[in-house]
Amino acid sequence: MTLEELKTYVRDIPDFPKPGIVFKDITPLVGSGPALAEVVGRIGDRYRGSIDTVLGIESRGFIVGAPVAHRLGLGMTVVRKPGKLPGDTLAADYELEYGTDRLEIHRDAFGKKSRVLIVDDLLATGGTASAAIELVRRLGGEVAGCAFIIELGFLKGRQRLGDVEVFSLLGYDGE
Repeated sequence: MTLEELKTYVRDIPDFPKPGIVFKDITPLVGSGPALAEVVGRIGDRYRGSIDTVLGIESRGFIVGAPVAHRLGLGMTVVRKPGKLPGDTLAADYELEYGTDRLEIHRDAFGKKSRVLIVDDLLATGGTASAAIELVRRLGGEVAGCAFIIELGFLKGRQRLGDVEVFSLLGYDGE
């Protein structure tokens, strides 16, 4: 399946979650076995042999991260919104266009010096991914890369991630 064919599985939802926003809905993509397999295969094959664990960002990052980890024979850990993890956690705050939010990770999520691939569905402004990067580094891990299904290039989130390798399957440059 080509990337252009894969794009046909992404649905635009105008004015969601608020007026003026065009939400990129991946539910048709993950609802298609062949499309999901293509995403998982492309991400998994790119990072085969270069990572120790996959980190999925709540919540759509779980949908992609788990099958990528499975494909590579690796485990997966998660970052979640506050109060969702039962163990001892570490937190990072990040900026949103309308305020701040927070992500948490278990302090024992992976071993020190683990090579971690951060996975999510979409890179927009980069706030969520930058918080995940901070958490990985604070736990002594090495961020091997960030992988996304979609990147909204016009929001320049990639720049916020610094020197971390960013891999995005589908790019959208127009607003």
